[in-house]
Parts: sequence; C-alpha cells; structure tokens
Amino acid sequence: MNTNDLAAFIAVVETGSIVGASARLNLTQPGVTRRVQNLETVLGVELLDRQSKPLKPTAAGREAYEQGRLVLRTLDDLKSGVATDGVVRGEFRLGITPYLSEAGLSVPLDMLRAQFPSLTLRVISGWSSDQTERVGRNELDAAAICLPDGVAPPEELACDDLGTHAVIFVVARELKISKTIGLPDLSRLPWVINHDGCGFRRALKRRFDAAHLPFQIAVEALDPELRLSLVARGMGIGLATPAALKRSPFRGKLKIVKVQDFEPAVRAWVVHRPPAGRLALPIKAFRDALSLELREIR
Repeated sequence: MNTNDLAAFIAVVETGSIVGASARLNLTQPGVTRRVQNLETVLGVELLDRQSKPLKPTAAGREAYEQGRLVLRTLDDLKSGVATDGVVRGEFRLGITPYLSEAGLSVPLDMLRAQFPSLTLRVISGWSSDQTERVGRNELDAAAICLPDGVAPPEELACDDLGTHAVIFVVARELKISKTIGLPDLSRLPWVINHDGCGFRRALKRRFDAAHLPFQIAVEALDPELRLSLVARGMGIGLATPAALKRSPFRGKLKIVKVQDFEPAVRAWVVHRPPAGRLALPIKAFRDALSLELREIR
C-alpha cells in the first residue's frame, strides 16, 4: 500500500472534495483521483460515495479513514522519534469551542507557532460535544472544550481539567430592569443566544424546563460580537464571558444582570486520545499556556 494514496484519500474525506484535497496536497485533481483509485484497487472496495456532495466515505471508507489516520500518525511518530534534531514536525489538528475562542486563544496559539515552527497547525472550531467525538474518531489530535460544570468528558480520553469559568447575563443598559432578578423574571426576557448544539444552552433550557418556565429565543447567532451588539440594541438577554465583555466595543451599552440562586459556570478541558505520541509536547505546551491565559482573565 502506498501511503501517498492513503494521504490523498484522507484529504478527500476531510475536505469533502477532490478540489479541496488537491489544494491541500498541492496535486492536480486527476492526480488525487488516481491515488484514491489506486487505494480502492489495493483494498478491493469502493471508499467514496461519488454521488454525494460533498464527497462522503462509504461504510468501508469510514473504516479505512479511521485506520488510515492511525497509520499516518504512527508514521509521523516514527519519523519524529528517529529524527536527530529533536524537532516536532507534521500536522497538529486542534479543535476549539466558541467559548474558548472568546476567552482568548490567540496567546496559546502564538506560543505553539513560536515553540514548534515546523509543526503545521490546523485549528477547527465547533461545539464541544462534536469536538470530543472527533477526537475519539481520530479526526482531531486534541481539543480545548467547555462543558457545563459537573459534566466530564468521556473516560476513554485523556483529560486535563482547566477549572471553572463564569458565564454572565447581559442586557442593554437602557433596559429598565433590576440588576438582580429571579429566575421567573429572567424567563420573561427573550434570548439572544448560540445556535442549538451549544452544551450550555441545553443546560440552561433544562433549568427552565425543571422550573416549568418558558425559554424564549429572539435571535440565534454564532458570532459573539454579533450577539452582544443585538443585546446592546435591546433585542433581549444574552450570555457572555467576562473576557468577551471586557474586550467588546459594546460593553458601555451593556449591563450585567445577576440571577438569584443561579450562578452558571462552565468547566474547561483539554482532551486527546492516549497515547499522545509525537504530539505530547505540543499538547502539553498548549494546555499550560491556555490554563495560564484562562486564570488571568477570570
């Protein structure tokens, strides 16, 4: 089996197209197609559903993808292990969650690039639950995630606990509402919030459902600055991290609202599949830098 053929197939699966794989590998599109066909011939099965857009693997292709990632990662570990210069090379696929994007990942990522300049860093954003699953499927090497306090990542993953972090409620400063309210008062306000899929949103809704209170959505938006701008214009109540509020250009138009007997928090984690292999040092360096950054902005 030619590992270049395997790398081409994996690139097609991860980009969803021959065009995307061609750009990633710096190959012509016919060259990528030939490599995938070579691999299919060697394995004796069809690996791609060519009727789907974007291209998706068949059942056999999903198995080949997962095993193939392990093969390529093992080869990368081997190359790093026998390298005489001690330089960590290859690819580091790092998942992040929107909460931590808001909390300030620029410093840890800058540190990674400075400390491991020969490492190709691929940063992929997504919900914590999705990122955790991708780590488990070997689609990501590690992920920085946030879960509602009291919820832990899967036991089969190596997990570093980075502590709890506050989540605050904000409304427009001009809105006539007390700075401290009860949960029933909170339920009367419409929400400007993340799309469904956010673990904290699900936990918040469960709290309202348990109290038999309505949970009204005014606007769903992924971008944190867009949400804060809408809240500042009086669209409803929103959630923010202290760091995001501090940096926001809309902070002067917003005020924090405290809810009696309700102080929501999330817990940050860095997760990866053991063993970390050649990426043990980059994962540790990223974890330590992120932990320090989170402590400074609490």
